Amino acid sequence: MAISTCVFDAYGTLFDVAAAARVAAEQPGQEKLSEVWPKLAADWRSKQLQYTWLRAITGDHIPFWQVTKDGLDWAMEASNLDDPVLRETLLALYWELPAYPEVPAMLETLKSNGLATAILSNGSPEMLEGAVDFAGVGGVLDDVLSVEDVGIFKPASVVYDMVGRRFGCEPNEVLFVSSNGWDAASAAAYGFTTVWVNRTGEPIDRLPGKPHHELNDLTSIPELAGRL
Repeated sequence: MAISTCVFDAYGTLFDVAAAARVAAEQPGQEKLSEVWPKLAADWRSKQLQYTWLRAITGDHIPFWQVTKDGLDWAMEASNLDDPVLRETLLALYWELPAYPEVPAMLETLKSNGLATAILSNGSPEMLEGAVDFAGVGGVLDDVLSVEDVGIFKPASVVYDMVGRRFGCEPNEVLFVSSNGWDAASAAAYGFTTVWVNRTGEPIDRLPGKPHHELNDLTSIPELAGRL
């Protein structure tokens, strides 16, 4: 069955999560941050994800914004950054993450080709609304789906269920795209056709499911969707 719906993870897939630390490091007076910002960004993202998995296992769900703050607190301590003003700056910048350069044109092409488009994210609705508005891509998305509607983080299968419920499609009609190897693998095991956007050349995760396709950016997503 042909692909009818293209669904994207948000953070790290459409929006550059490292940008908050990178932009903050460029500001005057942030010499210490400028030396460690890549580590801070990596630790922040790693802990953010780890906390979602642990909370999904324990059933102790909280909004993604709190997970994001908890991850930042850990990352700042790990880099010996005790600076409440910097913390607030980084959190504010997380609401203004830029889209990757190819994102607007890619989404516009999908829409012009008659495909439904959506985000499916761990993000809280308010966070996702801010990111979509800042990137200016709301007009080429049919919906923005948040795990807050089901109260558990990915990769719980009830999160992927949201796509079929919203768009009335079967799993094999969905092209699911994520920069997280574990997400693309889990969605493949669920029944979606999946793309892993592996921008940094990481090894594949050893999980039951495997991404069907691997790309280094999103440019060719419309072409791929048209061939499936």
